[in-house]
Amino acid sequence: MTAPQIPNFLRDPELKRKIDAKDDFFLLDVREPNEYQINRIAGSTLIPLGELPQRHQELLDADEVVLYCHHGIRSLDAAAWLRQQGVEGARSLAGGIERWAQEIDPGVPRY
Repeated sequence: MTAPQIPNFLRDPELKRKIDAKDDFFLLDVREPNEYQINRIAGSTLIPLGELPQRHQELLDADEVVLYCHHGIRSLDAAAWLRQQGVEGARSLAGGIERWAQEIDPGVPRY
């Protein structure tokens, strides 16, 4: 019997539920520092995509890592790469922080 596959992405309501329930997961922002200054999801850690190869060891012990970027493209690529590095619980937030601001937290500035 093989272990169940974790989907490559999750949607905003699922992330909101995880945050509200104070589930144990690592919330990772892979955008650039200037983007992180504009807005962020509370509790996230910034590791820009370009630094991920040097810093991915910081994530090896996490059971689940939820990554996000602006629209969800960079974070989806980063999640796939992290899975190849052994971070099996890496998933991307579908639609990124842009969709999060539209559907979950309209107080988050958009750019």
